[in-house]
Amino acid sequence: MYAEFLELYPGVLFIAVGLMGLLVGSFLNVVAYRLPIMMERAWRRQCAELAAEQLKEPPHAEEGQAFDLWRPRSGCPSCGASVAAYDNVPLVSYLSLRGRCRHCGATISARYPLVEAGAALLGLAVVSVFGPSWQTLILLPVTWTLLALSLIDIDRQYLPDSLTLPLLWAGLLVAALSGAGEPLFTDLNSAVIGAAAGYLSLWSVYQLFKLATGKEGMGYGDFKLLAALGAWLGWQLLPLVILLSAAVGALLGGALLALGGKSRQTPIPFGPYLAAAGWITLLWGGELTRWYVEAFF
Repeated sequence: MYAEFLELYPGVLFIAVGLMGLLVGSFLNVVAYRLPIMMERAWRRQCAELAAEQLKEPPHAEEGQAFDLWRPRSGCPSCGASVAAYDNVPLVSYLSLRGRCRHCGATISARYPLVEAGAALLGLAVVSVFGPSWQTLILLPVTWTLLALSLIDIDRQYLPDSLTLPLLWAGLLVAALSGAGEPLFTDLNSAVIGAAAGYLSLWSVYQLFKLATGKEGMGYGDFKLLAALGAWLGWQLLPLVILLSAAVGALLGGALLALGGKSRQTPIPFGPYLAAAGWITLLWGGELTRWYVEAFF
């Protein structure tokens, strides 16, 4: 019934997903900022317990104060004033406040509305490809998880297990549950092999690079992210993901070096390239593969 209604009125689906994307994008800003802090607090707490020392809390998370994805309320990075609900409407509040805090007038980073708009646009892209289907319903959270991972990796140069591992297990579970009929994305055998191949391929590159140079070329989070993408896509599309991510990484890395924004010693997170390549492959992998085969073979 609902699918038929959305097929008759596709604009409703686009509007709903667009609005949901704005709301999710606002939440992803919180996740990208708070989740690494929550993880670092847990690490410090464990180290303090092992060393029998008193944990010193950071200034933004005083001792005894709850600090998670929901508490405390969002506040201005400059003055710390809590953001009222009417100042926390995605895009609208930023534009109405002209990108400044209502209380102290400090400039608010343009990243916040860009992430909100980006989450909405990515969601609309999923809808435009798959329409009202199970694929759309499943790929929307996958898309937004990949966006959150990219933001965290850009900021902190690591990919949290609390996001990569659920993404991996969800891909395997979807492949297993759709095994009786036509696979939504890939079959279970391909998903399991894809997860193993995704992890081991980058792990092997890491070990060879470390053996040759004595340095670590990437982190274990990259292995887990590619394993998760392999679970969703199957092993057959992993070469396309690696090719796309390497191409984008080489182009952007070379551009940053040429413009003087980075040096050769500056670590560049690989997670965003993997996430972007995996997302593109999820949506258009079949078409890209067919185009490649027809063009070069």
